[in-house]
Amino acid sequence: MELATTMPSDTRQQFGDLLERHRGIVFKVANTYAWHQDDRADLAQEIAAQLWRAFPSYDPARSFSTWMYRVALNVAISFVRSDVQRQRHAVPLDEGLHDVASESTNHETDQHLRALHRFIAGLEPLNRALLLLYLEDNSHREIADILGISESNVATKLGRLRQRLRDHIA
Repeated sequence: MELATTMPSDTRQQFGDLLERHRGIVFKVANTYAWHQDDRADLAQEIAAQLWRAFPSYDPARSFSTWMYRVALNVAISFVRSDVQRQRHAVPLDEGLHDVASESTNHETDQHLRALHRFIAGLEPLNRALLLLYLEDNSHREIADILGISESNVATKLGRLRQRLRDHIA
């Protein structure tokens, strides 16, 4: 990579440390936006590559995880858009859900989990990102910063998503 030779080694080390500390974000986003194992791996790799390319523009005065989410979600949304153009067929969000559900003895809980995963898989990319961030207990302010929308817009969209989810599960 061209940046590898032009970026100072201390900056490369700083990037590596930050990426390692927050790598869960890459995998959460990849798992939320890609349903096939190979696609998840490709998306995670593309997110990491884009983070590397964008790192020189990172402002250390801001939260790294917020910046990382923003980059990762932008890459994932582009991935979904290109995936739609290829007309791939979607499979459940979490392939492991079938194993978990089959081990469970609570049929009602299994149905709710499947309904939730179908709901999430059917969301538009921005709403999927919004729900992912909300389910990870991010504040409205953090979600607004990551997605580049206002806090009031976050609250409105979350309220609508909760109603859509209630309607979907009912």
